[in-house]
Amino acid sequence: MRGFQEFVAARGHALSRTAFLLTGDHHAAADLLQETLVKAAGRWRKIAASGNPEAYIRTIMLNQLRSWRRPRKLAFFSTSEVPETAEPDPSGTADSRVMLARALARLGAKQRAVLYLRFYEDLSEAEIARQLGCSVGTVKRHTHDALKRLRQLAPELLEAGHGR
Repeated sequence: MRGFQEFVAARGHALSRTAFLLTGDHHAAADLLQETLVKAAGRWRKIAASGNPEAYIRTIMLNQLRSWRRPRKLAFFSTSEVPETAEPDPSGTADSRVMLARALARLGAKQRAVLYLRFYEDLSEAEIARQLGCSVGTVKRHTHDALKRLRQLAPELLEAGHGR
């Protein structure tokens, strides 16, 4: 266990953010991270020797997410409408984030994982395939299908010039 506590202290926030981006829910993310760290603690020597402990733990996290028997209902917001704010967001980014979060919540866990690893962690398709234990073709298919679904779920983001 030597080094494990230091690693978690140094990288825990980033791992928590990863869990949240994969689940879309703070409570589910906390559960996912805790289950992942329990498994990692028992294998710490092997993980530390891997040369890239964060990637190893991220793989455990992805496998743990896939192993949850029934997908947990993930909801980013408890209401169907965005609450009123004191001042409108002049840049429109808050509205875009809300739209994107809602659209991401409607994707499957594997599609969210692929998008997260590709566009947030900036991993290559081959690295994603290794982490998810699938082929590069499967990664490409999930990416294609997820982006197509996001375009359907949130066309306003395209119209606002936020991407293609």
